[in-house]
Amino acid sequence: MKYMLLMQFSEQTADFPPITEWTQDEVRAHIAFMHDTNTKLSEAGELVTAEGLAGPDQARIVRAGGDGSAVVTEGPFPETKEFLAGYWIVDCDSAERAVELAAYVSTAPGPGGKPLNMPIEVRQVMAGPPEEM
Repeated sequence: MKYMLLMQFSEQTADFPPITEWTQDEVRAHIAFMHDTNTKLSEAGELVTAEGLAGPDQARIVRAGGDGSAVVTEGPFPETKEFLAGYWIVDCDSAERAVELAAYVSTAPGPGGKPLNMPIEVRQVMAGPPEEM
């Protein structure tokens, strides 16, 4: 089964400064952890894809206008208290394994090498509509 592991950043749950305030060595250690994690998942045959995302200051919200044309609102969005920092799609044997992987990813190092313990949301990737439909 496939699961999406979503790394959410929230000012309310983070007890560490934004990555823009980390030292270069701290950023390098964090990125190296992510690369090593992706390598381990790939070697285990569990990695489908993984990506880090640009910050909300580079985001655009797009809606269709009345005529179907794109209506674009560009960031930053000061009301945003949470944002998606990155994600993994993994293909593993069970929900329990997906939870194990999420817990491991949550230990990514931050300032001073301390684990961030950032919340990771685990959601199954649906193969089709629910059977009751």
